[in-house]
Amino acid sequence: MNAATHPTAPTAPPMVEHFRQVLLWPVRLMPVRGSEGTHAKPWQVLADMGDASPWREVVDEFTGDSSRFHERHYNEFVSFLPYVQRFLYGEGLPKHGAQTVAQGSPMRVFRRQDIAAVRVVPRPGDAPITLDTVHVDLYFFLDVDLVLLNVEVTANHLTLETAQELMYRFGRAYPAGWDAHGQALHCLAEAEWLDAQGQVLAASDANQRDVFLAQVSTRRAPRISAHWDFMMRPLVGDHSDHPGQLRFRQIEYYRMPQMAYLAMDRPRDLTRSDFVRLGLVTGSGARDPAGGCALPYGEQHLAEFESKYCYDRFWTEGGAAPNTRYLCNGHAMVVVGDASSQFYGCRDRGVLAQFRHQHFLVFLIAHFQKAALLMYSDRLAETLKNLDITDPASVRHFKRAIRNGFASFLRFTHRYWFHEVSEQAQVRALFHMCSHHLGLDPLYAEVKERIAEMNQYLEADSLRRQANTVVRLTVVTIFGLIGTVTTGFLGMNLLAEAESPMERRLLIFAVVFILTTVLTVYTMVKSKRLSDFLDVLSDERMSVWNKCKALVGVWARQDD
Repeated sequence: MNAATHPTAPTAPPMVEHFRQVLLWPVRLMPVRGSEGTHAKPWQVLADMGDASPWREVVDEFTGDSSRFHERHYNEFVSFLPYVQRFLYGEGLPKHGAQTVAQGSPMRVFRRQDIAAVRVVPRPGDAPITLDTVHVDLYFFLDVDLVLLNVEVTANHLTLETAQELMYRFGRAYPAGWDAHGQALHCLAEAEWLDAQGQVLAASDANQRDVFLAQVSTRRAPRISAHWDFMMRPLVGDHSDHPGQLRFRQIEYYRMPQMAYLAMDRPRDLTRSDFVRLGLVTGSGARDPAGGCALPYGEQHLAEFESKYCYDRFWTEGGAAPNTRYLCNGHAMVVVGDASSQFYGCRDRGVLAQFRHQHFLVFLIAHFQKAALLMYSDRLAETLKNLDITDPASVRHFKRAIRNGFASFLRFTHRYWFHEVSEQAQVRALFHMCSHHLGLDPLYAEVKERIAEMNQYLEADSLRRQANTVVRLTVVTIFGLIGTVTTGFLGMNLLAEAESPMERRLLIFAVVFILTTVLTVYTMVKSKRLSDFLDVLSDERMSVWNKCKALVGVWARQDD
C-alpha cells in the first residue's frame, strides 16, 4: 500500500496550560451634584455608601509599608517615565521632619470581594467551565467623568478552541442579536457569578430577547445584561429604572476591551490561522484532520497581519522566555508563550508579572485616553443640543458649560495626555501599537479642534457684545453732548430757580431727571439706527438728501 494513501493521523491541538483574561470596560459617569452645587467626586459618593455598596477602596502598595511592597511593584514603577509615574502613583514630596509627605494619585481604585468565580457555557451544548476571579475593580480618575471596570479571570488546562471562544464571547455588555431559536448571538450561552461557597449571585439574561427590544424601543438605549448590571451595582445605567446616585452611560462599543495571557504547551504548533484568530479575537474555527484551521478572513485582507498586529521581538527559540509573541489590535492585547518556560510563567519577575502590571497599565492608559476624548466629544454635543438661543438662561448655561469644558480639557491634556509612557523598548512598542490602532492622535486633534472652535466662538461673541456696548455709549455721548454744551454755554442757567422754595426745586429736579433718563434710554434703544445715521452723516460722498433720509430712517419702521 502506497504511503500516500495512508490517512493522516490527527494532530492534537496545543493546550493552554494557564489562561488569564482581563476585561477593561470604560463607561461615562454622569455628573453627581453635590450639596453646594459643585460636582461631587464619584469615589467619595461610593465610599460614603458604606455597607450599602460591595465596593471598598484599595490601599495600594505605595504607602510606605515595605511588607506589602514587592519587587514586581518596583519593576512596574521604574518601567514608566516620571510624568506617567506621577499619574499612576502620585508624588512623594520632600521630607518634613522624619516623615515623607505623599500626594495621592489622581487615579482611585475600588474593589469588590464577593465574586469568587464565574461559571460559563461558551456555546449551547458545551460543558460548563468555571473561571476563578482574581479581582474585580473600578478605576476612577480625578476631574474626568469616567470609570473603568476591570475584571480578571483565570483557568488552567483549556483547549485552544475553548480559550478562543472565551476571548470571543466573554465581555459583551449585551447581545448583538438572536438567532432563529432565540439564542443570543456572539455571547456566552450561560454566565453566572458565584460566591466563595459556589452560590449563584447573578446570571446572564441575554436570551430574554423581549426585554432588550423593549428597552431600545422605549429608551433609545441598550439594556445591560443582568450579570453585568449586578457587577456594576450600585452604579446603574442612566437609562434604567433603577434608582442610584452614580449613573453611567455606554461610551464605546459594547464589546469590552480585553487582554489575554496564554501559556501553551507547544506554542510553535500554532498555525497562522490560530494567531489571526487570537490577535483579532474572532473565535475558534473548525479544524481539519491534520489539526489546521482555515483563516477567518481572506488572504488579501490579512496580508499585513504580522507587521500590523504582531510584536515578535521574543518570537525565537532562545532567550529567557522563548517562543513568546505579543499580538495587539487596540481592542485586545494578547501574549502567547511557552508554559515550560519558568520566566514566562513567573509571577514576580517574568512575563506573567509584566502582563499583570506594566502591560496592563499600558493598556489602561491607552483606553482611558480614548474614553476621555469620546467623553469630551459627547459632552460638547450634549451642550449644543441643549442650547436654546431664545432662552437667556439656556445661553448662559451654554457659555458656562463650554468654558468649563475647555478648562477641563486643558487639565486633561497636561495631566493625562502622553505620547510616550516609557523608554523601555517593549513597553514603548506595545503602547504605540495600542494608541495607533485606537487612533488616539487623530481623535485628540479632532476633539481639540472642536473645543477650540467653540471657545473661539465665545470669545468672538464677547468681543461683539463689547463692540455693541461701545457703539451705544458713543451714540449716547454724542447726542448727550449737544444738550450738555447747549445748557452749559457760558455757565448759563435757563431757569433762575436758585432762590425758589425747596419743594419747587425738588420738583424741577425730578422732572429734569425723569426727562433726561427717558431721553437717554430712548437714545440707547435707537442707538443702532443712530449709529447708522452718524456713519451716513460722516460720509462725504453722501448727498444732503440721502443724509436726511438716513435721519428719517431712525424712526422709520424696519422689518426684521
